[in-house]
Amino acid sequence: MEHPIEKYMRKCIELAIEAANLGQYPLASVVVDAEGNIVSSEINSLISTPDPTAHPELLAIRQAAMKRNNRYIEDCVLYTTLEPCPMCTSATIWAKMAGIVYGATQQDALEYSMKHPSDVYTWRQILIPCRYIAERGVPKLKIYEGFLREECKALFKLISR
Repeated sequence: MEHPIEKYMRKCIELAIEAANLGQYPLASVVVDAEGNIVSSEINSLISTPDPTAHPELLAIRQAAMKRNNRYIEDCVLYTTLEPCPMCTSATIWAKMAGIVYGATQQDALEYSMKHPSDVYTWRQILIPCRYIAERGVPKLKIYEGFLREECKALFKLISR
């Protein structure tokens, strides 16, 4: 039987493939409530919009808060294919979320970008780990690192199609 965490991460992977098919970075996020309902899901929109904050994590958090009509989505967990940047991790804290589950790491993205340079897909990172931000925020987030990491790393290759 599939573990619920795997179910939500597989949904992220499915959405990331859709993002790649749209010419976006192959990244996606879902917000899941305590009952196991997907409250929101988003793909990366950095390539199609002039919005530098169009990360899937931030978009999914915004969407969940709007659906709930509340900036606090305390019973929710953010699932995402790539380790959230400091901006997205901070947004999770500001929303008082319960935690973050992510697949590939910042280091994975950096290593991929060094081996596959691109003017469009730069995979830029701010080298502050998600856990570092989370440990300093209130409320304290539960962090699940590297979940389905290899499957999430494999998504990077989709941008070269």
